[in-house]
Amino acid sequence: MVDTRFHRLSQTYALHALVGVLPRPVVLDDDRAASFMVLGADELSLAGAGHVALAAHKNYLDDLKATTAGLVIVSAQLRDAVPATSIAIVDDRPHELFADILDALYPASTRGGVGGIAGASTPPFLEEGVSLGPNVVLGEGVEIGRGTVIGANTVIGAGVAVGRNCTIGANVTIDCAYLGGNVVIHPGARIGTEGFGWLDHARSNRKIPQLGRVIVQDDVEIGANATIDRGALGDTVIGEGTKIDNLVQIGHNCRIGRYCLIAAQSGLSGSTVLEDGVLMAGGTGTGGHLTIGAGSVVYGRAGVSKSWPAGSKLFGAPARDIKEYWRETAMLKRMMNKGEQR
Repeated sequence: MVDTRFHRLSQTYALHALVGVLPRPVVLDDDRAASFMVLGADELSLAGAGHVALAAHKNYLDDLKATTAGLVIVSAQLRDAVPATSIAIVDDRPHELFADILDALYPASTRGGVGGIAGASTPPFLEEGVSLGPNVVLGEGVEIGRGTVIGANTVIGAGVAVGRNCTIGANVTIDCAYLGGNVVIHPGARIGTEGFGWLDHARSNRKIPQLGRVIVQDDVEIGANATIDRGALGDTVIGEGTKIDNLVQIGHNCRIGRYCLIAAQSGLSGSTVLEDGVLMAGGTGTGGHLTIGAGSVVYGRAGVSKSWPAGSKLFGAPARDIKEYWRETAMLKRMMNKGEQR
């Protein structure tokens, strides 16, 4: 969700006024548009009656049918799926139009992250027993729980909340995030950085505003120099008891379940879902917008390009069932041996 602790709405807009400040013409062909007030933006599944949301392609279809968003930016192919309670704006470049609206509602100067500001001038709140190392920087409205230790030169951005009995190493940055209790973050980790979202590839490479959060649940451990991007609109979630090794990249809107293990130099592309108890061995990666079922094991250097059910054992690039992989390898070896004998 777009959390006003991290990303402040510049103002509410009458829809006609909002359309008037956008960089290109927009057609409003619904009579309800005349009285509609835009109160913010959110994901289809979370948006309310005063929110604008995006439905750009068929992957959005189920959420679109169920949305309670008052205004939906939609591609022509999805127009008929817009609920009767929502105003639809049909556009041939819906992502671009939605980015224009986000830039108007949440200008860069009101967003969390580097250079961001809090929603109000609120001093940090520290419970008893918090230990701060040299040169720690705390932004407005930061909350830190009892018994937490924060290492030297760490920067915690405005609005961040850190639970009790956490250990945060030196030279860490945390933005747009909520951390539970007993979380361990090793030196150099980056939590809540902007997600890697771009439009108009190879022409303008326009940045898509990253207005989500990172939620780190209890008993999570995050390795040195790991990076966890905040969601584009929703949340990036790291589930309870999950352990993340050094030099791991977690993309925006990933959802990591409970008690997962992710080994060093792995990378999860945006909107990857790992269900509970998934093991990602070293150097593995995912293509994004896919789900790996509970209890699965992804062996070292595998590249996952599609969703897999619970209990899968995956190897290779593209990743496939490990038994299938070994059968293929054995067959190729037999074929090569026959060729050499000839």
